[in-house]
Amino acid sequence: MKVTVEECPELERAEVIIRCPRLDAQTARLMELLRLSDARLTGEKDGETCILDGAEVLYIDTVDRGTFLYTAGGVYETRLRLYELEEQLAGRDFIRISKSVIVNFGQVRSLRPDFGGRMRLTLSNGEVVMANRQYVPVIKNKLGL
Repeated sequence: MKVTVEECPELERAEVIIRCPRLDAQTARLMELLRLSDARLTGEKDGETCILDGAEVLYIDTVDRGTFLYTAGGVYETRLRLYELEEQLAGRDFIRISKSVIVNFGQVRSLRPDFGGRMRLTLSNGEVVMANRQYVPVIKNKLGL
């Protein structure tokens, strides 16, 4: 892969153009990472609102009517509902794995089948989240299986 960077002071925002002979898995992954790097989420921790990069978020969980963003550095509460976050992150590397959890697939280190058709996902920080059996086909599709 050849990478070229040109500085253009007249541009307001960075522009990325990808030229490729065909759209393969590596190119699609690169596009996904670029889109994800532009995603910003807000969460509250210790009384202050923090702006988080979407790529930093390991997973999003709803517990007792609260929605939480989990990163390697901590847990942040958001006022958005899970379905709103799912819409906001559509087209990025986030997928729903259960009724109450959305996971950043870019942070998944390994997958393992579990009892009852469920799947165990180990994240980059070693934490394990479980995918319910009705969401396992979505995960397999994401993997191209």
